[in-house]
Amino acid sequence: MSQLAEPIAALPGLEPATDAPRIAVVVPCHRVREHILGVIEDVPAAVWRIYVVDDACPEQSGRYVESECRDPRVRVLFNEVNLGVGGAVMAGYRSAVADGADVVVKMDGDGQMAGAALPQLVGPILRGDADYTKGNRFYDLAQIGRMPKLRIFGNAMLSFMTKISSGYWDVFDPTNGYTAIHAKVVAKLPLKKISRRYFFETDMLFRLNIIRAVVVDVPMDARYGAETSNLRISKILFDFLFKHVRNTFKRVFYNYFLRDLSLASIELAFGLLFMAVGVAMGLGFWIESFRSGVPTSAGSVMLAALQIIVGIQLLLGFLAYDISAVPRRAVHPLLRDE
Repeated sequence: MSQLAEPIAALPGLEPATDAPRIAVVVPCHRVREHILGVIEDVPAAVWRIYVVDDACPEQSGRYVESECRDPRVRVLFNEVNLGVGGAVMAGYRSAVADGADVVVKMDGDGQMAGAALPQLVGPILRGDADYTKGNRFYDLAQIGRMPKLRIFGNAMLSFMTKISSGYWDVFDPTNGYTAIHAKVVAKLPLKKISRRYFFETDMLFRLNIIRAVVVDVPMDARYGAETSNLRISKILFDFLFKHVRNTFKRVFYNYFLRDLSLASIELAFGLLFMAVGVAMGLGFWIESFRSGVPTSAGSVMLAALQIIVGIQLLLGFLAYDISAVPRRAVHPLLRDE
């Protein structure tokens, strides 16, 4: 942890430290002029610096903050072209890490994220229990009832796909953008490769798994007001599906064949082989029976079925291993300052 140029008070809910951490907040801005000043005002006083990233906002949110905000912690960054929420956050990450931040929190500029939840979000990182934390609005059933039904269904589908593609089987609510990350972990991520648009939060989890970072869900309330979300589940579901499939193949190849070879690797390879052979045999027998008009023998059916059953059992064994292999030891305490 870097030394501080000036001490700051410990965040409420966190144990005080001799060298208080530098907590930075990144706020991507695009069409949030109405809410941005309220978001800045809601950031806890113990936060060291706030980076407002104007992502080519047509409402000139950045200029508005420069002229109206008097908070000395605020630094306004400008993207010359719109890079999407991911591109804006990456710009904030780079500046925060370069300036010496220890933990970087991402808050949206639409006012949906309560500043009071920030200590709970950064706590696991400062205690060395996590490298990356994210909000989860699905812990409290009463809170779930406040969400639009389509959003609940969409989040459930996206969460299931995220579990498979990222390898973090114990996280939920992937579209929740209230996150925190240790600066040392940011330095290990390929920032230029991370998705710039709405797939950003999900792609982050995939990249974090590749470096074996520990991710922790933090329960928080759903918070909705007059803001309008630009995310439409119906429009991005199939695009997300393609990207999830791509990341799944990459993650499996990196973790089970390129970087390591284990019993799970063998289970996956032979499971897919048995499944392919069984399905091919079954189709072959069915086509031959259709052409000849002669029913396929019970022995032939059982032979094809046996291949498929063995393949399923092997794939279930791989899945059980993958679920148990979720990273549990934070990596940032082991990394050197760069």
